[in-house]
Amino acid sequence: MSLAPLAASQAATPPASAPAAPAAPARPAAALPVMTFKMNGKTVAIGGALKSGAERIVFTVTGEAQGGPALIRLDPGVTLAQFFAHLAAAAQDPNNLYGVGQIAMSTEADKGTSSVMMNLAPATYVALDLNAPAKIPPLATFHVTASKHPAALPKPGATISSIEFGFRGASTVKVGEIVRWANAGFLVHMIVGAEAPSLSVANQIAADLKAGNDNAAQALAIGFYSWDEALSHGESFESVIHQHAGFWVIACFMDTQDGREHTTLGMEKVIQILP
Repeated sequence: MSLAPLAASQAATPPASAPAAPAAPARPAAALPVMTFKMNGKTVAIGGALKSGAERIVFTVTGEAQGGPALIRLDPGVTLAQFFAHLAAAAQDPNNLYGVGQIAMSTEADKGTSSVMMNLAPATYVALDLNAPAKIPPLATFHVTASKHPAALPKPGATISSIEFGFRGASTVKVGEIVRWANAGFLVHMIVGAEAPSLSVANQIAADLKAGNDNAAQALAIGFYSWDEALSHGESFESVIHQHAGFWVIACFMDTQDGREHTTLGMEKVIQILP
C-alpha cells in the first residue's frame, strides 16, 4: 500500500469534523469549480479555485508513475507549527492527527491527469504526496476561504463507507458512475481494491485476507487500485469509476494498536464493477 507515512490505526475517539458552509443545488461534476493539485515526486503545487463548497480536484502527476495526493484539514486554531510537530506521531498512527487535523481526502493518482470531487470547508489545509520516496513527503499549504455561493456535490450513484470493522453500502457499482467514499467509523480507515479474474477467486482473496494471508491474496489478484487511501472520521469524497469491470475485493489494511490488520477483523468485501 502507498499510505506511508500515515500508516497504522487505533487511537482515542475523534471529535466531529468541521461542517461545510450551506451549499447551493448540486452541479454536474464538469461544472464544479476546479482546484489543481500538481505533484512530481519532489514538489506539490496547489492552484485554481480555493473557495468553500464542492470542488473538482484535478491531479496532474509527472516525474513518478503514481502519486498519492492527500489533503489534511487543520482544526480551528491549530497552527502549521503544531501540525508539523505531530507529523512523527502521525507517521506511526494517523489517528494521532485527531485534535490537530482531519484526513479529508487521500487517493491514488496515476501518471497523467485524474480527479476527485469533495466539499472544502473554510480552513487551512496541507496537501501532501504520500507516494513520494522522501522520508518527509513533499507538501504545500493553502487556505480555503468562505464562498458566498458554495457549490454542492453531484448526487452519487452509490456510496461505500468504512466502519469498525467492515464496509456498508453498495456491492455493485458501474463504470462511469460517481461513487462516494466515506468513513462512517471512528478510526481512520482506507478502501483499497484488489481486482480478481472471477467471483470464485474474489471470494478466495477475501478469505485469505480474513485469515491474514496477505501474500496469498496478493498472488491471486490481477490488479490493484486505492480509491480511498485514508480518511478520518466523518470525511468523504467522490470519484468516477474508471476501473475494469469485474469482481474486486475492497479492504482496509490499517492495523489496530495491538497489531491486528483490519482485514482480519472483517474489513474485506467482494464488490462487482458492472460495464
